[in-house]
Amino acid sequence: MAGHNKWSKIKRLKGVNDAKRGAVFTKIGNQIAIAARSGTDPDMNSALALAIEKAKAANMPIANIQRAIDRVADKNAAVMEEATYEGYGPGGIGIIVETATDNKNRTYPEVRTAFTKNGGSMAEPGSVAFQFLRKGVIRVAASGEDALLAILDAGAEDANEDEGEIVVYTDPKELAKVRSALIEAGLEVKDAELQYVPNTPVEVSDSEVARKALNLLDALDDLDDVVNVHTNADIAAETE
Repeated sequence: MAGHNKWSKIKRLKGVNDAKRGAVFTKIGNQIAIAARSGTDPDMNSALALAIEKAKAANMPIANIQRAIDRVADKNAAVMEEATYEGYGPGGIGIIVETATDNKNRTYPEVRTAFTKNGGSMAEPGSVAFQFLRKGVIRVAASGEDALLAILDAGAEDANEDEGEIVVYTDPKELAKVRSALIEAGLEVKDAELQYVPNTPVEVSDSEVARKALNLLDALDDLDDVVNVHTNADIAAETE
């Protein structure tokens, strides 16, 4: 599986900074509201449990988490929907944008505008997605062969070390199970979520193309309705 690169690091830093101004709370709240439609008990709904853990990791107040769950029973609350969009960016990189929205007629134009204003273009459904696999991705604060063996014993499909941590890949349906097994094994799980992992990363070595690609990814990620942006771009961390 592909390792994490500059965009992955930027997303993590953005998450920390966004949490300070509450932007990430809105995004995670929407994810919780959607997950809760399949059941409001996190013990019986692994998607909700993972969304709640993500909220806690971002220091989202318990009251906010509960309000997001309660939206399921609130007949006056706007109905949240998931919508996924595909497109291409500078250098021909593939991009998948996951959104949670109460108004697709607002979200689609915003996503399209972000693409067109930053050197990209939207694509037909399926024309980009085939370049990715849907996987559970877990980041573990560990390193070394013993940790890797414990991770594989926990049911992971694959794992690789990346700057002092291990990135773990699982079958989508096994994400919650493997996460629990890792915690039981005494490993520190930093985050766990479903992602689109590229089959073959597209290397972006030209600094100008890399800058434009990062600007596009950043613009998409900044949209209120966007909950995750995935790309097959392999942008080196040292690229400026």
